Parts: sequence; structure tokens; C-alpha cells
Amino acid sequence: MRAVYGDIVEPCVVSVRELLGVLSAHQWRQDGVPVPALNARIHPHYGVFPPTRNEYVDLVATARMTGVRTAFDIGTGTGVLAAVLAKRGVRRVVATDIAPQAVACARDNIHRLGLSGRVTVTQTDLFPPGRADLVVCNPPWLPATPSSPLDAAVFDRGGRMLSGFIRGVADHLTPGGEAWLVLSDLAELLRLRTRAQLLTEFAAAGLAVRGRMEVRPRPARDARDLLAAARAAERVSLWRLGPENGG
Repeated sequence: MRAVYGDIVEPCVVSVRELLGVLSAHQWRQDGVPVPALNARIHPHYGVFPPTRNEYVDLVATARMTGVRTAFDIGTGTGVLAAVLAKRGVRRVVATDIAPQAVACARDNIHRLGLSGRVTVTQTDLFPPGRADLVVCNPPWLPATPSSPLDAAVFDRGGRMLSGFIRGVADHLTPGGEAWLVLSDLAELLRLRTRAQLLTEFAAAGLAVRGRMEVRPRPARDARDLLAAARAAERVSLWRLGPENGG
């Protein structure tokens, strides 16, 4: 409880639902989540989405990457993608997140993995100062309104983070640099966004698609999951983006 609420000096009341969430999060934090791409465990903190779906991590772990000395991981969450980049040999990784609980979580995981010499975690909205050879972002996949800190890892209010990344990433790439946008098509399947809208945003930001990797996640098995039908058809893509002028 102290890890979530700090030192409680007065009596308080929380809902049973929240209490169960706190207890579950504490168990995740203690045990960690196995991440095959790291051959290690990531320990999520309360309010930070656990990397229980490995397909987006595997995309970043296997995408072709050459000559990358510096990388930014935008919206790092637990720090898992920053750790993958460092493990792949990137000398300097700057991981950012706007949420203080995510920053603390990522720093904890980077320290546990012995990667503090290569990865710096900082609290900021989207991009840190400077430019990088590679800028990676796995934004929330659904343009909807979050109702809790944990929901913010899944729901992107009005598509703000996705659009902000697309509009701003070209200004943070070194000449010849590349952006990797990791995104599910779940929003398209639920008719919350179209593929045409996404491609139009790329073009408006002066970005060209240099390639795309795609993977099919394991479909949901829980019949009570209202999104099971959409998840059965879901694809997760790693979009390779760069300035249209070759930048």
C-alpha cells in the first residue's frame, strides 16, 4: 500500500475494485513479467501497464537496425523497449514518459537490468531535447478517454499522443534517421480510426513509409471479452517512417 499511496497518516476508504487492483499490481511488481526478448523479467509498478503482450516487444527486438548509436523511446512505460534497444547494442537511449509513476518504474527496471550506463529515463511530454538515429514509440492503441492511470496505457484521449508523435518526430531525427511506430489496428477494426486517416497523418507530417513489419497476436480466449472478435482479427505493426525528402 505504501508503494501506491505513500505513508497514510489518516484513515481512508478505497473501493474494493481499487484495492484488488492494488494487490494485483503489487504481485506483478514482486514477481515481474517474463520478457523473452530480454531473457529477463520486467517489474511493473501500480498504474503502469505490464508488458504481458510480447508481440510488440518482439517487433522492436527483431526489426532490422544498422548504425544506430542513439535512440529515443517515447512513452516508455515500464522501460521495456528502451531495455531492448540497449540490449541490441544502442550506446545511448533516452526514455521518456509524462507520468511520474512510469518514470519511476522504468528507472527501477533499467537499474535491475544493469543498463543504467546506457539508458537515461526522463519525465517529459513526448520528445527530449536533441535528435536521435532512431525514435521509437508504442502509443496507446485506442483513441478514447482513459478513466484511470492504467487506462492511459490503452486509451489515447483524442489520439493526442499518436498525432503528437507523428507531427513532431521528423524534427528529432538525425539525417538518415528513422522512426518506428508500433501500433495495433484494433482502432481500425473498432471503427475508431481508418487506415486512410493514419496514412494521411503521415503525409501531412512529411513522413514516408519505408517499410512495415506485421504480427498477429494470440487471439483472446475469454468468451466474456467484448473485444474478442476484434482481437481475433487484430494485427500489430511496426511502421518504419522517415522524412519524405530522405532527411
